[in-house]
Amino acid sequence: MTTTHPRETLLGGTEEHTRTARPDLPPPRGELSAAVEAFLRGKARALPGRRATSDADPFGADLHLALHLTYELHYRGFEEVPDQMEWDPDLLRLRALLEHRFEDALRDACGHHTGVDEAFEELLTEPPDGSGLSHHLLRRGTLEHVREYAVLRSVYQLREADPHLWVVPRLQGRAKAAMMTVQFDEYGCGRSERMHARLYADLMTDLGLDATYGHYLPLVGAPALATVNLMSLLGLHRARRGALVGHFAALEIASSPASSRIAAALRRLGAGAAAVRFYDEHVEADAVHEQLVRREVVGGLLADEPGLAGDVTFGIEATTLLEDTFARSVIHAWESGTTALEAPLGDGGRRTP
Repeated sequence: MTTTHPRETLLGGTEEHTRTARPDLPPPRGELSAAVEAFLRGKARALPGRRATSDADPFGADLHLALHLTYELHYRGFEEVPDQMEWDPDLLRLRALLEHRFEDALRDACGHHTGVDEAFEELLTEPPDGSGLSHHLLRRGTLEHVREYAVLRSVYQLREADPHLWVVPRLQGRAKAAMMTVQFDEYGCGRSERMHARLYADLMTDLGLDATYGHYLPLVGAPALATVNLMSLLGLHRARRGALVGHFAALEIASSPASSRIAAALRRLGAGAAAVRFYDEHVEADAVHEQLVRREVVGGLLADEPGLAGDVTFGIEATTLLEDTFARSVIHAWESGTTALEAPLGDGGRRTP
């Protein structure tokens, strides 16, 4: 009988899946992330204070890796980091400082819409010059671009719907029922092989990538980490429930047309069926979700709590801001002839970075 290491990717036809205990801690990218890593390893007793966090770039790699490390403790955690660290008071104090620095910068950059309807209308308006990332992949993307894009999105997609579930106990009535309807689809309608995170793992395997949870974290830069950190920031705090609903709506509304273009790009490049399937699934599912989210999740929430309209708008704007920043950074790298990752994939992407 063969013994399989708990962090290996297991392949078995329709039962292909990724087993993982916990990811390894990634290398730090500055003073803040180095301090968090040392603290998690038990090699430091003190963590940075307000001065260090207030001087940090709110959209920089150091702050966002440090924030991601504190958030990941609420998901799967890290190898050799005790579960008790999830609620360590010193770590939570630092996380709050990092969150305030990030959120304050987001709020300074947002606030351009008069209300939820105006924010929705902008989401539904395609850029006239076709300048988005999915447009770029469709027209000029290479197979290596697609693989890099899959790596960059893996930090989010391998746990796709998890942060949004935190809002469920904070909703009621129409909003809660509709949210659970959408999430039932996200989790495969009761079939593990149809869970969207599982479909993404299949996509990565199809593209010759390692689908192990957290494997590519060392290669993911600040713009991608910021999009993921926003979900956890909004999800972990009840006071930000309106913004999380706005974030959720923004992703669902923008997903279907972008997924259609990426699916077409994958077909053009000769990708396998599993890679195309992930985006085909989102074309169909998210087209239905769009109306349900807008009318029932957002509409239901605002019927119960109309005072949260400004928070919903902020969630939409912050999501759009970070997604646009991410797209620009990736396209700029590709048009400059360089990798959009922190380092080249190498060895087919299966070697530990």
